[in-house]
Amino acid sequence: MKETDREAVATAVQRVAGMLQRPDQLDKVEQYRRREARKKASVEARLKAAIQSQLDGVRTGLSQLHNALNDVKDIQRSLADVSKDWRQSINTIESLKDVKDAVVRHSQLAAAVENLKNIFSVPEIVRETQDLIEQGALLQAHRKLMDLECSRDGLMYEQYRMDSGNTRDMTLIHSYFGSTQGLSDELAKQLWMVLQRSLVTVRRDPTLLVSVVRIIEREEKIDRRILDRKKQTSFVPPGRPKNWKEKMFTILDRTVTTRIEGTQADTRESDKMWLVRHLEIIRKYVLDDLIVAKNLMVQCFPPHYEIFRNLLNMYHQALSTRMQELASEDLEANEIVSLLTWVLNTYTSAEMMGNMELAPEVDVSILEPLLSPDVVSELLDTYMSTLTSNIIAWLRKALETDKKDWIKETEPEADQDGYYQTTLPAIVFQMFEQNLQVAAQISEDLKTKVLVLCLQQMNSFLSRYKEEAQSYKEEHLRDRQRPHCYVQYMIAVVNNCQTFKESIVSLKRKYLKNEVEEGVSLNQPSMDGILDAIAREGCSSLLEEVFLDLEQHLSELMTRKWLLGSNAVDIICVTVEDYFNDFAKIKKPYKKRMTAEAQRRVVLEYLRAVMQKRISFRSAEERKEGAERMVREAAQLRLLFRKLASGFGEDADGHCDTIVAIAEVIKLTDPSLLYLEVSTLVSKYPDIR
Repeated sequence: MKETDREAVATAVQRVAGMLQRPDQLDKVEQYRRREARKKASVEARLKAAIQSQLDGVRTGLSQLHNALNDVKDIQRSLADVSKDWRQSINTIESLKDVKDAVVRHSQLAAAVENLKNIFSVPEIVRETQDLIEQGALLQAHRKLMDLECSRDGLMYEQYRMDSGNTRDMTLIHSYFGSTQGLSDELAKQLWMVLQRSLVTVRRDPTLLVSVVRIIEREEKIDRRILDRKKQTSFVPPGRPKNWKEKMFTILDRTVTTRIEGTQADTRESDKMWLVRHLEIIRKYVLDDLIVAKNLMVQCFPPHYEIFRNLLNMYHQALSTRMQELASEDLEANEIVSLLTWVLNTYTSAEMMGNMELAPEVDVSILEPLLSPDVVSELLDTYMSTLTSNIIAWLRKALETDKKDWIKETEPEADQDGYYQTTLPAIVFQMFEQNLQVAAQISEDLKTKVLVLCLQQMNSFLSRYKEEAQSYKEEHLRDRQRPHCYVQYMIAVVNNCQTFKESIVSLKRKYLKNEVEEGVSLNQPSMDGILDAIAREGCSSLLEEVFLDLEQHLSELMTRKWLLGSNAVDIICVTVEDYFNDFAKIKKPYKKRMTAEAQRRVVLEYLRAVMQKRISFRSAEERKEGAERMVREAAQLRLLFRKLASGFGEDADGHCDTIVAIAEVIKLTDPSLLYLEVSTLVSKYPDIR
């Protein structure tokens, strides 16, 4: 208390110090004293009131405790009296056992009397119910079945309630109503038969389907009532709960599965298109069934059954299972494509689940995939592996077929512009086109992969094509009389290179937006290089054919025979022109290159004849004559190659000027000018010896 007093005094001092900080506040000391006195009086009043309230509560509590003690004593005395009376009445209760047995027998007899009419009429009701089931009057049959079950269950419940251990009477009742369970099973069979054909029944006789649903609903209500009673009495009649609603969905699920599996009418052995037909039948059946379910069946079922949603899930699950089974089979490449196209595209398209007649109940955006990503990936890997093998085999076969054409006695066909060609490019790229179109039906990613695969195999194929063209040339050189149309088919081989180039560009432009798409590298320069090499070697082979025929006449140049009037250059010009008439069937890029190469080689052979010193001029007169002949022949060659190059829009006779320059040196008569002429010649043609 002393500590509290000290704190109170300190607080008071602090409050007074706060009030009297200025001299003018001393005048208000009396006012402050009165105000504090009022506050003190108020606090004391509240304290007195609180203490009085606490005292009243304590007084009331003590009074209630006293009353409770008296009540407990009264109860104790009453319990003692009850215990005494109970001990005295034990013998009396035992003497009433006969009365108790009589009451039980009376209750049993009362229940029997109450159901007496139904008990005696059981055989008749069973016969009537059986007849109604056979006649298809399912609602009436179920009504009578319910009466039978109600009588049986009532008797069994009374027996169970009065003597649950009396199994003999229970068995007696159950055996007397034994045919009831058989009727229930027979009726259930009829219900399941209707449900199995529900999609047909709902079109022809929807009332029959409604009757089935009503019966199932009745049984569900009875099941619920019995299960509720079981919680109180533990009694459950035999055959309950029937769970017919659950069985109904099981039957519908099994029916859907059977319908999906039963659509396969053919096998691979009987029909190569078995899978396409199978999938198309599934598509048609599923779409038709769901439309019927949406428009008709939902009207025959209570809304809480959600029959359309449940059927949709059943069909989706059955389809998923069936697609898994098909995917696990050893499918061929075209069958994998058919399956994936159907699963990834057709299933969600307007031809099936995306059909307007199913909207808005069916939302394709939330449908689970029929095949897992792993299975799809595995199928795609199998397809790519099989496709790779097929493309290699197809390309090899196409090349073998083309090689057989090379030895024919007839010329190859020409395109609309008159250029020789074979069917090889068309066959190869038609095959590529077909595979790309198929891949595009599945996905853009697969299309890109197939395009890359085609171009990769094209690279390998062109290498083999190059080797075969080389072998074709070597075989011809062993016997230049065979094949008969060697030149024409070699021209076709050269032209095919240009066709291949154009087709590759066209294929990429059509099936790939840009070459950098998704990091794809198509190795185009490599293919162009191989094609150019094939064309270059083909052109070289054709020119070699020309120069083999010119060999004898080229050897006459710059000889004594040539000086005396040989017509070797005339023959050379005629031969070259004759060959180039055939070479007109070569496409322009290669023909232009061949013309320039032919001129270069003719001039080169002419210069080689000069350098080999095949003739020694005996006089200045002979040198002059020889030089003039060289100038004339250079003009003749120039005219020839101008004619051959006329379609290219440029001058192609520059090499012939070399012959004229050499002739100028040869006919020189002043030795002092020789060094100057030779220097000029070398500076103009630095690669001349």
